[in-house]
Amino acid sequence: MAEARKDGSSTGQPEAQPKGSGDAAGAGGPVEELEALRAALATAEEGVRTQRDLYLRAAAELDNVRKRAQRDIENAHRYAIEGLAAELLAVRDGLELGVRNAGSADVKTLVAGQEATLKLLDRTFEKFSVKQLDPAGQRFDPSLHEAVMMQASDAAAPNTVLQVVQPGFELKGRLLRPARVVVAKAADGS
Repeated sequence: MAEARKDGSSTGQPEAQPKGSGDAAGAGGPVEELEALRAALATAEEGVRTQRDLYLRAAAELDNVRKRAQRDIENAHRYAIEGLAAELLAVRDGLELGVRNAGSADVKTLVAGQEATLKLLDRTFEKFSVKQLDPAGQRFDPSLHEAVMMQASDAAAPNTVLQVVQPGFELKGRLLRPARVVVAKAADGS
């Protein structure tokens, strides 16, 4: 409707109407809008409950994974040498057999038994990547060798290993024990 002036003419602008007062576009009215908002709120609250439940389940699962991993780490530390220990049992059995038969066996039999036991030990070392270091003839390396003595030599260059007193060992490239060696020095004493 156009607004009427005192003189009876109209301004050409429609009159402002209150919301929901018979307009065809707002055909539901305030009651229907309120119900629609309540339904949207209920849907949103259900979505929040669902998301909260999913979050709590994920948090609980993560906590279970963390606890399981911690238990696995503790067991790995506790039983890390289980495989090595099981392999060394055969070596121990061989040594025990040699000691038990030492009084009645001849020297050849004892030597053969010791050689067999040593082979068992070497196979166990190989299986677990324990490598023997034999630096004879190599240049002396203080990070791998321990010099127990220096000896004058015309046959070897100074600072080379003349003799291995006790072999060294490494585990997967990490030094377990340095080789104890005799190192060559110049024959004139320098």
